[in-house]
Amino acid sequence: MVRISEFQIKDVVNISDGRKLGNISDIEINLDTGRIESIVISAAGKLLGFFGKEDEVVIPWNQIIKIGEDVILVRYSGSQYTQQQLGTPKD
Repeated sequence: MVRISEFQIKDVVNISDGRKLGNISDIEINLDTGRIESIVISAAGKLLGFFGKEDEVVIPWNQIIKIGEDVILVRYSGSQYTQQQLGTPKD
């Protein structure tokens, strides 16, 4: 069994280009099934959103390739799963 706090300290890395996407800031859970639907990644380099609003990267659970001790490997293909943070107007 794994705690959410253990997920939040792992780096999330895209296997498509080896780029670090950031760390898990949230998860989306389907309340009907009790299953995790996706993970939400905070942008790398931001400190809890204090230095401006940023878009969040949402990765569906089926795009997670491997969860290791230090990293989570995902298959991410660009802005396909990006959603804007609540309260930020879209340009």
